[in-house]
Amino acid sequence: MTDNNKYMQNRELSWLKFNQRVLEEASDPNVPLFERLKFLSIFTSNLDEFFMIRVGTLTDLYFNEQDPVDKRSGLSVKQQLNAIFKETKKLYELRDTVYKDLHKTLTDLQIADRSWKSLNRKEKKYLQKYFREMILPLLSPQIMDFHHPFPHLVNQQLYIFVELTEKDKKKFGIVPIPSFIDSFIKLPDSENNYVLAEQIICHNLEEIFTASTIKSSTVIRVTRNADIDIDDERARDDEDYLDFVKNTLKKRSRLAALRLEVYRSISDTVLDYLCRQLHIERAQVFVSKTPLELKYLFKLISRAPDNMKEMLEYKPFVSQPSKYIDPQQRVIDQVLDHDVLLNYPYQNVDIFLDLLKEASTDPNVMSIKITIYRLATPSRILDYLIRARENGKEVTVLMELRARFDENNNIQASQWLEEAGCTVLFGFEHFKVHSKICLITLKTKKGLRMITQVGTGNYNEKTARQYTDLCYMTADETIGKDAVAFFQNMALANVEGSYNALLVAPVSLKQTILKKLDEQIGRAEAGRPAEAAFKINSISDIEIMKKLSEASQAGVKITMVVRGICCILPGIPGKTEHIEVYSIVGRFLEHSRIYMFGPEEEREIYIASADFMTRNTDHRVEVAVPITDPLLKADIEQYFDDLLHDNVKRRRLAPSGNYEKIIDEKESFNSQQIELERAARQHDPIYKTKENGLKKLFHSLRKRERE
Repeated sequence: MTDNNKYMQNRELSWLKFNQRVLEEASDPNVPLFERLKFLSIFTSNLDEFFMIRVGTLTDLYFNEQDPVDKRSGLSVKQQLNAIFKETKKLYELRDTVYKDLHKTLTDLQIADRSWKSLNRKEKKYLQKYFREMILPLLSPQIMDFHHPFPHLVNQQLYIFVELTEKDKKKFGIVPIPSFIDSFIKLPDSENNYVLAEQIICHNLEEIFTASTIKSSTVIRVTRNADIDIDDERARDDEDYLDFVKNTLKKRSRLAALRLEVYRSISDTVLDYLCRQLHIERAQVFVSKTPLELKYLFKLISRAPDNMKEMLEYKPFVSQPSKYIDPQQRVIDQVLDHDVLLNYPYQNVDIFLDLLKEASTDPNVMSIKITIYRLATPSRILDYLIRARENGKEVTVLMELRARFDENNNIQASQWLEEAGCTVLFGFEHFKVHSKICLITLKTKKGLRMITQVGTGNYNEKTARQYTDLCYMTADETIGKDAVAFFQNMALANVEGSYNALLVAPVSLKQTILKKLDEQIGRAEAGRPAEAAFKINSISDIEIMKKLSEASQAGVKITMVVRGICCILPGIPGKTEHIEVYSIVGRFLEHSRIYMFGPEEEREIYIASADFMTRNTDHRVEVAVPITDPLLKADIEQYFDDLLHDNVKRRRLAPSGNYEKIIDEKESFNSQQIELERAARQHDPIYKTKENGLKKLFHSLRKRERE
């Protein structure tokens, strides 16, 4: 056993523990019923993507006869795959239990998926008529025999697989379920009950295979490898990078099968046949008592009666204005006067969108430069960038075409931008551009000034209302000059640039984190207070984890809020006993990244686009920015402190790698709800015009918050 094995765990198994936390939200009776259904669907979608990407990567390594040992856990690739399949089967059983409980409640409320055998004669007759008129004409069934080979099963599509006999000959049939038909059909005169489309087809197979006898049937779904590597050597000589990416993406639907899901049951004969045809082992087959596709639950909820949604969903919230922004004044003028920090979704993303909107028409604005990883559809940001170009501004967009599963959206967006006359850059080989930075340059009476925005989340106004993220806007000259240098370096494919304030991966972000931890180690060894705190989505970077262990051993107090993957195990004697790790899964996806170094009176704070994963620190272009304004720093510290007081959604990571509930007999404290309430109280502007400056002093504001 290596030294790492004592205080590190496998990345993939850690992720499965995180997704189990998502499933726990679906089982929590304190969560509104419809929200529990959403968590159930999110858990399933998460697991789908995990197999397509992470299991896909490991499978590629295994079949390419590469069997490197995981440096964190000491597991070989084969051992990791076996462990994943074993743990996943447990999750399927847990999901079945959760679904059964939810279904019982939904049945009582008359908004449930009804089984065919529970239908009365009138209901069956209605659905049979619906099948003949609305479904049957759209189906493309197939028999498999000598002249009809086994078809390609599309990734994530539902199929009915049928065991048949025809003139005493055994055959197999398959019915693809088109994605464009309604996924569920409501029953007449039955409140809001419904039947899933696949079940209607399953129970009307005699009208499809009219010359055969149906022996058995089941719903199946195949998950294929989607881990496409776009950093192909062929890209160097390709005439059009857009076409190259498009052609590469076409391979995704044809890659190897990784998982076969079966609804309820399957005969050994059929299972053996499918495993042979898909080239998978039985360990990769997962039987589910829960419907295989759950995305329909969001549509079901949206169609529910308003009075039911009012009772069974979270109460609607309204993102608030910012205390740093006077809504009666232009955003540009205010950011030129003072720094602004927004905490999504508690503060409104429209404030940043208004900044871009103003910049698109302001005659003093000369240029807008921005990095884009994921966009909303449709996107107001895209609209404002195109408007800015139409108004004669220089617009440069560094578009990352390799944002997983958003490649096609980004290709389309880049084409629209190019057609409008914007300069579109596509990054460079081996490094994804994941940073979130925007630079607005404008002329003033005193010369050129720069407004720089750095965020922890994507330029996506939809997720800004679902994810917690920080958005920092400043006219700081040093940061502005760094932003100018950053975009110049990106245009020249130079990742080795130097910066004075910004931390930019891969050249200085991880290096600075390690340096700052060394400084805390020095403080601890000198007998001085030493601390570090982080809020990130994932941590798997071995070099950072080793440094955190070293800091712990020196006596540095380290507190981390890690939403997802956490490969470092806290509380291991002699290694990580001064490290505490927590995770919060709640109404909003915790997405912001915060780095804090030092005790409160000397604390340095950064917000960033990067998690502590090797892919972020070494293989992506990421940006972190220091927060120096006392008011903004205090807001971030308050936010982090609220997370640590959460006794409703917060879980503690145990040395075993399992998450434990926080046992706290104090009054319930839900950090996300607290932030909503605080935002509603604190949206009166504390700044006015440049002449008036700061309206309320720092200490008086802190006193008011404490009261």
